[in-house]
Amino acid sequence: MKRFPFLRADFTASLVVFLVAVPLCVGVAVASGVPAELGLVTGVVGGLLTGLLPGSSFQVSGPAAGLTVLVFEAVKEYGLGVLGALVLAAGVLQLVMGALKLGRWFRAISVAVVQGMLAGIGLVLIAGQLYALADARAPGGGLANIGALPRLIGDTIGSGTARSALAVGAGTIAVLVLWPRWRRGARMLPAPLAAVALATTAVRVLDLPVARVRVSGLLDAIQPPGPADLGRLADVGVLGTVLAFALIASAESLFSAAAVDRLHDGPRTDYDRELMAQGAGNTVCGILGALPMTAVIVRSAANVQAGARTKASRVLHGVWLLLFAAAFPAALGVVPVAALAGVLVHAGWKLLPLRELRPLWRKHRGEAVVLLATAIAIVTVNMFEGVLIGLLLAVAKTAWETSQVQLEIHTPERDGPIRVRAVGNATFLRLPKLLDQLEALPADRDVELDVSGLRHLDHACEAALANWAEQHRRSRSRAVEPVS
Repeated sequence: MKRFPFLRADFTASLVVFLVAVPLCVGVAVASGVPAELGLVTGVVGGLLTGLLPGSSFQVSGPAAGLTVLVFEAVKEYGLGVLGALVLAAGVLQLVMGALKLGRWFRAISVAVVQGMLAGIGLVLIAGQLYALADARAPGGGLANIGALPRLIGDTIGSGTARSALAVGAGTIAVLVLWPRWRRGARMLPAPLAAVALATTAVRVLDLPVARVRVSGLLDAIQPPGPADLGRLADVGVLGTVLAFALIASAESLFSAAAVDRLHDGPRTDYDRELMAQGAGNTVCGILGALPMTAVIVRSAANVQAGARTKASRVLHGVWLLLFAAAFPAALGVVPVAALAGVLVHAGWKLLPLRELRPLWRKHRGEAVVLLATAIAIVTVNMFEGVLIGLLLAVAKTAWETSQVQLEIHTPERDGPIRVRAVGNATFLRLPKLLDQLEALPADRDVELDVSGLRHLDHACEAALANWAEQHRRSRSRAVEPVS
């Protein structure tokens, strides 16, 4: 113990993280439309490989709810075999970005866009998992799922099996909400594991006719991508999905790192190395045909709060996941799907920034608009394009706010030129207002326009001001021309 002074603390923390990770790994896999074992495979890689690599000492990686929607759409469109190729390419892209020192630049992404991204993911996740709560099949994407909710309600009311599944899922959510309030119980058992265990026991004892998780052998679930699957990477649509995987996984992981760094006093995260660690993990996950991984804030926070002192805790958590998946795969077959859906509905709800939205609207209304627009775009369009829309809105908002220009107008009492001094940043965004002020000046007076106070003058404004000056000179000439 003297050679490993923190072994006891890390060992205890690893068990806590393992207990939190099991239902999340399985739940994310089921919601993504892939075998449950693939979620455990990603969790194992996140612990054993990413956990060993430098970057962040306390972050724990695995399949995350944030990529569930995107993975589901990819598997539905391209097939399960192509998933490994997508994850492999995304991992290689992350490695390249890390080698190019791009990790730190993810901190420059607008927080409103990230919150909007998570909110959109949460809404789509909740809308999809409401069907799993009633053992029903979701009709499609975000809007389709939301639009079909009235029919789901009617079908659930008229079906005893659906009502039983809904009771199991609702009970799971209730335990997730109430369990942390029982401090003694929460210290002994993490809320997700307690909720799933209680739901599974209730289904077993009452012999409820609800759907269970389908399981197969761990090795049977691993399907490395073949040459045909890798060949699909040449498709433009597939490349867009790869880019979405890489960017969203990287942003979520690095923002999680920033959040985890605020929870402890240990070494800070090296963002470029952490990005490469995530890339290495996703590369291996792709080779194994598993789910993409990100750093998961729920597991990472549990790791810190459980007293972890070194990265040994996250590596050991991977060992426990491997042992569990290899020795007790049949244990997953008794878990009701509705219970896992309840875990994911609760996780999706926690992604919604409800508490932050009201103060954000009061203090920074533009940021709140970007957040809401990003979330709505993700729900109505898709993940990748929704994030792009959010980024464009954030850039436009910043450009508008920084493009501040004022005209200081000095009009002498006697005849003489009107002196106009422009101050600030003159861009095309402020050009209409700028020209309105200049055109309101008297046409029969000389005007001296001083642009030395401008910190920035773009080409559009420069051309427009030159054109206005020429037009004003001509109108002035006509105004003073003697009448014959």
